Amino acid sequence: MEPKKNRYGLLGRNIAYSFSRGYFTQKFQLAGLIDYSYENFDWPDLSSLRTQVYNDASIRGLNVTIPYKTEVIPLLDELRGAAEEIQAVNTIAREGDRLIGYNTDVVGFKNSLLPHLKNHHKRALILGTGGASKAVAYVLEQLNIPYQWVSRTPDLGQIAYRAIDEKIVRSHQLVIQCSPLGTYPNIEQKPEFPYPYLTDQHLLFDLIYNPEITAFMKAGMLQGAQAVNGYQMLVEQAEEAWRIWSK
Repeated sequence: MEPKKNRYGLLGRNIAYSFSRGYFTQKFQLAGLIDYSYENFDWPDLSSLRTQVYNDASIRGLNVTIPYKTEVIPLLDELRGAAEEIQAVNTIAREGDRLIGYNTDVVGFKNSLLPHLKNHHKRALILGTGGASKAVAYVLEQLNIPYQWVSRTPDLGQIAYRAIDEKIVRSHQLVIQCSPLGTYPNIEQKPEFPYPYLTDQHLLFDLIYNPEITAFMKAGMLQGAQAVNGYQMLVEQAEEAWRIWSK
């Protein structure tokens, strides 16, 4: 079969489960874009990025996922918008002979969070410190919601999971789960969090979308908390990526 002239794809590691491939393949079919394709670039490392992507003009754009959202930055020619500010990339666009990095997680998270926010969601806990968490923090700053980062290996300004007590949970009504814990097939995993302190005033947002209800969400829902998964965020960020690629 002759290769497509306009190739897009997802750059990551162990991404056979990918949402993006099915989403964009269907999008191209419905739009009648017969010379467009979307594939998984499941690479163990980024050593070949410049040769395999930069030198292949048929690759027009890439989404970037775990664990490469920050690792890919030195291999790009320019960062724009939020990607430059937060130093995390989840979308790459080709412009001539240059590769430009963007972050559409910001738009995706903001658009999917806003419909669920209530007036009492005044402070947030961010669980995890990877590339996606940087987009989350950026949005919370835009919304004037103070936040506290939580990490298994806390750095300056962060706290450990074991430091989370009842007072911290009760004073942070928004909890955003940014780690890969609980992603299919390891669906029983969840952060070590004091779930009994959650109440019906809490909103849990898990960036994971598979499974639909994660172990993290389930544990919070048992305490009466509202819980949202990351599916709509994926749709929103994918559409923003397509807007960038289609300029």
